[in-house]
Amino acid sequence: MTEGAKILIVTDAWHPQINGVVRTYEHLSAELEKAGHTIRVIGPGDFPLRMPMPGYREIDLTLFPAGRLRRLIASHAPDYLHIATEGPLGWAARREADRQDWRWSSAYHTQFPAYVSGRVARYLPGLTEKSHIWATDFIRRFHHEADGMVVTTPSLEAELKALAFQTPMYALPRGVRLETFSPGPATLFADLPRPVALYVGRVAIEKNLEDFLAMPWTGSKVIVGEGPEKAALARRYPQARFVGTKTGDDLAAHYRSADLFVFPSKTDTFGIVLVEALACGLPVAAYDVTGPRDIITRPDLGALERNDLAAAAKKALTAPGTKESRFAHVQDLYGWPAIAERFMAVLQEIGPVRPPGIN
Repeated sequence: MTEGAKILIVTDAWHPQINGVVRTYEHLSAELEKAGHTIRVIGPGDFPLRMPMPGYREIDLTLFPAGRLRRLIASHAPDYLHIATEGPLGWAARREADRQDWRWSSAYHTQFPAYVSGRVARYLPGLTEKSHIWATDFIRRFHHEADGMVVTTPSLEAELKALAFQTPMYALPRGVRLETFSPGPATLFADLPRPVALYVGRVAIEKNLEDFLAMPWTGSKVIVGEGPEKAALARRYPQARFVGTKTGDDLAAHYRSADLFVFPSKTDTFGIVLVEALACGLPVAAYDVTGPRDIITRPDLGALERNDLAAAAKKALTAPGTKESRFAHVQDLYGWPAIAERFMAVLQEIGPVRPPGIN
């Protein structure tokens, strides 16, 4: 990895949020800095005017960021610009890059069209299809001017090309901190009936958690995470245990103490939690959709079903292999140092903000 580049990442998802986007750029930044690069992440916390996102009060939307963002970008004078999200900060950074005639990269982290249409379907079902078309066009226009777009999996790339995305795409999976997430003894859930099925992630409509909570299961269900649907789901499914947000070693202990990881989402682009669960030795049950189908590629890793999550869970619970073999698989494919090196190579292939010789 070439040393000494100044990399600027602009993202609408940053601390104190806890989600896959935040964790991705935390780990990438740490590894790139170890390699001698200078990383600056600009997020909503850098701006005084913000408002909570409707339906996601823990997520701040930046208001009128253009002037301050321009000054922050100028103060960093980046060699490479990466715009991670399609929110207010992302659009402001995109406009500034266009104004400067800079090269820049983007990333497709979130299935925004599915999230929008899922919410519309709840309140205005007659507009579901139109909202999906509008949101797809909105996201496609955002990425159209990028010189390259990072995507997590081959399935996602094929999906986006089928939706007429023409931006050059570069594969970049997500990783896991192997010093934290690894097999170990079970230290929790001694009071719960076995087997314990675990979910980790946001408790929100797009995660399709109700499929997990409603599926037949003879043991226990544990939900790690917070989100706008938590109170309603906890009332509806009192037999499930909602334990809130967990991080670091505490999160790893929850993985290690479960018997199975269940991932009910049909809209994730990857699913870092899938890899964390595998690293801790858990088999995974999920739908056969983008994200899970790119990660659960062998019978010993778990089971996928097109429409029946309970059948996938039952099958995954008896998956062949061992905790150690699942950890070894993750170690081979999802270490952050290799992923950071790949990210830097993508930036270099796309090119610096101003190619050499252009003033």
